[in-house]
Amino acid sequence: MRFGKECYAEINQKLNDKFEQQQVLIAAHRGSWAGNIIQNSVGAYKAALAMGADMVETDMSMTTDGVIYSFHDRSEPRVFGVAQNIKTMTSTQVESYLTKNSLAEPCSRRVNRLTEVLDALNHGELINIDRSWFWFEPVLRILDQYPNVVSQAIIKAPLSARHVLETLNAHPIKYMFMPICYSLKDIEDALSYPELNVVGAELIAFTPQDELFGEEAVRFCHERSLYTWVNAITLGDVTTKALYGCVDDDISILQDPALGWGKLIDMGFDVLQTDWPAILRDYRRAKLSI
Repeated sequence: MRFGKECYAEINQKLNDKFEQQQVLIAAHRGSWAGNIIQNSVGAYKAALAMGADMVETDMSMTTDGVIYSFHDRSEPRVFGVAQNIKTMTSTQVESYLTKNSLAEPCSRRVNRLTEVLDALNHGELINIDRSWFWFEPVLRILDQYPNVVSQAIIKAPLSARHVLETLNAHPIKYMFMPICYSLKDIEDALSYPELNVVGAELIAFTPQDELFGEEAVRFCHERSLYTWVNAITLGDVTTKALYGCVDDDISILQDPALGWGKLIDMGFDVLQTDWPAILRDYRRAKLSI
């Protein structure tokens, strides 16, 4: 199956080629970090790709002087050791910090600007652009400076961020787009924009009773030439809701991958976002015989 509208087939070629090669794609949540390699950094993305990820996810944050970083705000205590939100900082302040490594020890690594990420990932790597909707116009101006990025970047946004959908619909460069969906109506709403290059949908289902849980929701997307993205990532199991009915990384690693990743693949999902790309790569290889 090839995803996206036929009129944008050339733009979507790298994505569809990757599906032909791997059948199910692995997306690395904020890259892969350990030791002195910090999350959402060029090093984390290189590590994830080396461990078998087909796509990396990068979050967007902007400082008071308009610099866009690959950084998830509210991670400041973990990365910088301070409680101040990055969006209230200047770029000088951000780049003055020694970051904290995986053991909370100071290290020489620093957070990367979006431009540094795009400079580094310039060999056709697939990049999921997350959390850009808060400062979409500055992010879009940067993406527009990199001609090859149109076939690499998949922009993600919820349907509540109408300005993103409207801007991309009118924008002359037809970046790939993936809406964050909580209902079948969300999927249909995204497809109602005639010039929007919608290639897939991220399906959120907090419980197995939610509308987008299961094979029927996946089939609904496939019938509309959309791939399906599911979050196997586990952000917390005490106060945080599961993103797909607790079919996740935890159960895959602590019990049996067939109960987590295998179940998602059997449902028909096309992209699994994980914090464990190497383990998922090996399981995918065994399950799909690729």
